[in-house]
Amino acid sequence: MSRPLITLLTDFGTADSYVAEVKAALLRAAPQATLVDLTHAVPPGDLRAAAYLLGRTWHRFPEGTVHLAVVDPGVGTPRAALAFGTAGHWFVGPDNGLFTPVLRDAAVEIVTLAIPPTAAPTFHGRDLFAPAAAALASGTALQALGQPFLGIPHRLSYRDPHYEGKSLVGEVVYVDRFGTLVTNLTPEMVPDYAVIEIEGLDIGPLRRTFGDVPTGGLLAYLGSGGQVEIAVRDGSAARRLGMGVGGRIRVRLG
Repeated sequence: MSRPLITLLTDFGTADSYVAEVKAALLRAAPQATLVDLTHAVPPGDLRAAAYLLGRTWHRFPEGTVHLAVVDPGVGTPRAALAFGTAGHWFVGPDNGLFTPVLRDAAVEIVTLAIPPTAAPTFHGRDLFAPAAAALASGTALQALGQPFLGIPHRLSYRDPHYEGKSLVGEVVYVDRFGTLVTNLTPEMVPDYAVIEIEGLDIGPLRRTFGDVPTGGLLAYLGSGGQVEIAVRDGSAARRLGMGVGGRIRVRLG
């Protein structure tokens, strides 16, 4: 029998003991589990960044994986604590929009986790979500973890790309540590003849990779996550353009 996988995504950072305490709770309850860090460097409380990273990665793991995601600015408030399964994967975390790209419009069975009376009101990641994730990894039935969730899970709102005359306008949805601007544009939206423009700068058509422009050059290309990205070769597009999440990207189609 293969060892169960548990992934972890948090905004806890690595300077303090928080991640280690969560892992201790997981391994105490599921010592056979393999733990995989997606990231612990989500900007504090940044639900959009967390949702993007979870949506990009969860489906790359084998079926049966448990995904523990804790970016929880509402910890200790009446916000619901959820566990659910979809597409052969399990998810545990707060009901605050973090799971938007996972849930989409899928019909899934969701339970509300019962909060242990000993749980620290400010550390549900360790005292509530980790034990639930460990239980799922150990084969506990979802229904045994809590009561059916009768509401509608919270979803983040997004602006879809839209047309302005002969241009399609998208936006930046994530900025990675290299300063790359990840957009909500897909390659189907950017034909070969289109020209991409940012802040009045003509970036040209989609490129294949960074080596297609000289050092310091701006380029647009299809990123490994399947979305159009804007980068500076050997530099930071975010710094060069002074742009972050919500910045507008224009695709001129004529």
